[in-house]
Amino acid sequence: MTGQLVRVYVPATVPMLAQLRREGVLPAGQGHAVTPELREWYAEGDEEELEYVAFTRAAQEALRLLRADPAAPRRRVVVSADLTAGAVQRAEIELGSSTVRLAGPIGIASVAAIHVDGPDAGDDVAAAATVVEEALAGDPDAQFTVDGAEDHELEWYDASELDGIVDLPR
Repeated sequence: MTGQLVRVYVPATVPMLAQLRREGVLPAGQGHAVTPELREWYAEGDEEELEYVAFTRAAQEALRLLRADPAAPRRRVVVSADLTAGAVQRAEIELGSSTVRLAGPIGIASVAAIHVDGPDAGDDVAAAATVVEEALAGDPDAQFTVDGAEDHELEWYDASELDGIVDLPR
């Protein structure tokens, strides 16, 4: 796998994007990718479906980041990055897991795309961020609220549009 690139979906926030713009790197400890465990769990899924699962999990993880940073704009952010296989390690060996650990920060040159909620998602994302932990613990009412945020598709931006994303209206 040396030299091979792995697409990793990294949960983030708008302030993290500001740091990426300012410093040229995104601090990231973990992300989501198509892992052998995910492939085994979704044996019938094609590559596109598996990528969507990993992306969706990163978007949910972005809700947890928003919960931890109440000052951040209420928009989920997922950074799609292409990293060398050596920079990505499986974090969990559980069946169905897409979680990976990243060897270090992600440089701007590795960013393939940036995905951000549109302004119409703000209220639903804010509500979901407050209950995401309860949803992950199995609370059906909290899950309903999180599902409301997941009904919004994240908008796609090229990495060259980073300045405009960071300066989006709150």
